[in-house]
Amino acid sequence: MEKAAIQVYTIYILSDSTGETAATMIRAALVQYSTKEINIIRCKNVRTEIQAETVIEECFDQRGMLVFTVASEGLRAKIREYASLKGLPHFDLLGPLLNTFNSFFGEHSEDHVGALRAVDERYFKRIEAIEYTVKHDDGKTFAELDKADIVLVGISRTSKTPLSIFLSHKGWKVANVPLVLGSPLPDELFKIDQRRVVGLIIDMDTLQRIRKSRLEKFGQDPGGSYASMYNISKEIEYAEELFKQNRRWPVFNVTERALEETASEIVRIIAARLGLPDSVIF
Repeated sequence: MEKAAIQVYTIYILSDSTGETAATMIRAALVQYSTKEINIIRCKNVRTEIQAETVIEECFDQRGMLVFTVASEGLRAKIREYASLKGLPHFDLLGPLLNTFNSFFGEHSEDHVGALRAVDERYFKRIEAIEYTVKHDDGKTFAELDKADIVLVGISRTSKTPLSIFLSHKGWKVANVPLVLGSPLPDELFKIDQRRVVGLIIDMDTLQRIRKSRLEKFGQDPGGSYASMYNISKEIEYAEELFKQNRRWPVFNVTERALEETASEIVRIIAARLGLPDSVIF
């Protein structure tokens, strides 16, 4: 006797960016349907009506369901309209939230001529900056380092990653390069526009406290070389000597400074050096 064919359900994610947030939400909901065989297809960077129609047609042919997250209200409306015409099950993840925000803030984005396009441009720039920054965190890769708006250089625990992520959410592509005692810096760092490079330094006592706290948090021995004052002093000396050799790099001391304060100062200096308009400064 032949076994019955297993039904496979297909869910299409249509996104004007990576679709990662939508995928996470969908997988969380699908935990309730663990007995189902489900195929998730993510369609990224869909930003035109033609692109959206192509995805909808494919979803319809596969007898799937469409979940979409799109910033543009006009494109969302077209997606809803076309999916409804096809009789395609669909759900707008972002639209209801934005509608609620409209009610809460007492205004609508379409009330301002040209505002939607400007918002979309900022939105896509920010997403692109975040993706670049995550990819170039802590020296993961030096490919396309020349495309960074800002490059942060510093020893471990000088707030390189938090600063990078904070700045990326403002639309800046940030790479950060770790300084490791005894290890040469990558050649790529010295081939890019040196006006974009920023050094980070920190007080020895503060750094030791931060490192010990981090080790204890992860159940590791806080008495090792990583948090020893001797090792820390050597690392800071190495960083300071390197910064002296590269005097074009502005150096920021992050000791006891708020992240937002340091980020604002970095942006101000970089914008001034590159001749960027004041509007880029947050």
